[in-house]
Amino acid sequence: MVLRLLLASIAVAAAIANPALAETIMVGVTAGPHAQIFAAIRPIAAKNGLDIVIVEFKDYVAPNAALAAGDLQANSFQNQPYLDNQTAEHGYSLETVAQTVNFPVGIYSKKYKSWDAVPQGATVSIPNDPTNGGRFLLLLQDKGVLKLKPGAGFKPGVADIIDNPRGFKIVEVDAAQTARSLDDVDAAGINTNYATLAGLDPVKDPILREDPKGPYTNIIVVRSADKDKPWVKTLVQSYQTPEIREFVLTKFKGAVLPSW
Repeated sequence: MVLRLLLASIAVAAAIANPALAETIMVGVTAGPHAQIFAAIRPIAAKNGLDIVIVEFKDYVAPNAALAAGDLQANSFQNQPYLDNQTAEHGYSLETVAQTVNFPVGIYSKKYKSWDAVPQGATVSIPNDPTNGGRFLLLLQDKGVLKLKPGAGFKPGVADIIDNPRGFKIVEVDAAQTARSLDDVDAAGINTNYATLAGLDPVKDPILREDPKGPYTNIIVVRSADKDKPWVKTLVQSYQTPEIREFVLTKFKGAVLPSW
């Protein structure tokens, strides 16, 4: 209820400040690159008659709940496997309308400057949700660190590890806490937006980095009932412009890659 009242007051203020604009929508993003990208999109969308109010969230759970509840018109923070998992778990009627950017994830360490220096039996933290945690387990498998059960798919869990020759202890923590866990573990798998917020360089600092492949491109999501509304097309077109592509490449220097 507090969130709804807050968002309603933002919407009223936006409408008063921009009376000539045809439509105002609220877009949920996570703090960091997604918020910065949408700040660059706002003036482009405004020229096309769409006023975007940016609502920042600190976690990955609330933006889909807020969108499903009608507190937002769209969100932009997640990849398709994460949306699929959330939809299956909560019964959301949400739909992807566009691809946006890719954030190759990395494993970081304060104690070791290379992956080869990480010792036998080291503790490695990863996110505790199936999609993001599974993504890091797949990264470790891709790099030959461990082996997962055949058929584990895009959301493997710790229980799917069938070979761990260096005896790593895999600890699951909330995705938003992975950067903070660096003080307590030997290495941590950290999503790019949280790494950036923690002052880490997602290109230079990881001791292991994901190849920019697979289904992990981020997406714009709306309620299924809204997918064909005119503002959705305007939103997507405002995002997927040469100006925003250049902004992403220049601003993030390879940490974030455009997917259009």
